[in-house]
Amino acid sequence: MGIRFYKPVTPGRRGASVSDFAEITDRKKRPEKALTKRAKKTGGRNNQGKITSRHRGGGHKRLYRIIDFKRSKDDVVGTVTHIEYDPNRTCRIALVEYADGEKRYILAPEGLAAGAKVVSGESVEPNLGNCMPLSAIPPGTDIHNVEMQPGRGGQLVRSAGVRAVLNAREGRWAQVTLPSGEVRRLPSSCRATIGIIGNGEHSSIVYGKAGRMRWLGRRPHVRGTVMNPVAHPMGGGEGRNSGGRHPCSPTGKLAKGGRTRVKGKASSKAIIRRRRSRRYGEVKV
Repeated sequence: MGIRFYKPVTPGRRGASVSDFAEITDRKKRPEKALTKRAKKTGGRNNQGKITSRHRGGGHKRLYRIIDFKRSKDDVVGTVTHIEYDPNRTCRIALVEYADGEKRYILAPEGLAAGAKVVSGESVEPNLGNCMPLSAIPPGTDIHNVEMQPGRGGQLVRSAGVRAVLNAREGRWAQVTLPSGEVRRLPSSCRATIGIIGNGEHSSIVYGKAGRMRWLGRRPHVRGTVMNPVAHPMGGGEGRNSGGRHPCSPTGKLAKGGRTRVKGKASSKAIIRRRRSRRYGEVKV
């Protein structure tokens, strides 16, 4: 796992970099056909055809890999046969073949290689790649693919290079520190996978040119300060203006330091400590 830098033969290549894909087992292997399905594109539009997520559209055609986030195949030892690239996420995925012949994709933690054994269950060892309830994981262990509700499947900590830490347990509850710095209370029966998500160098990749972003389905982003007043709250003004107000979205929602969580949300009671503010590096209270 590392980064390969291009030679500056063109302006777009100067300073650009790409993953070296060293952890991929076989770069010519096609994804497992039974574990793929068509990935439909929306262009950021809802069922009415209105844009609800800006700057999306186009991009290369993809096959969606069906990932086993639940890890519900208990007490059956699986062997990692391949580490593969997944265009739908930042981390790598591992193809696991179980003793009964069934194959499933899982998120590949850092250090997991072909030939490794993984298993899920309530009484398994806390080894790399094993999935088990929070009640059976030793405190201080790095975990990922964390459930929020028992049996629902992992919803937290699934991006490249991230991890959560199990702090403590008390009764039927467990305290987990998430990558954002938020400390959250979760049911001890929720499952998590041991290890840190791989491909941690992903955030250091420099794309080098706008075309590479278009390949990923990301359309151009226009700053609000260069728009007209009718198009954005920060638009208009004589000459170049810094906006004249705190940065915000086209609908006036604050971009830095503003609260984005819905008031009165039921799961707010589970937050013991709010995440760190991105603007000031401090903890929100």
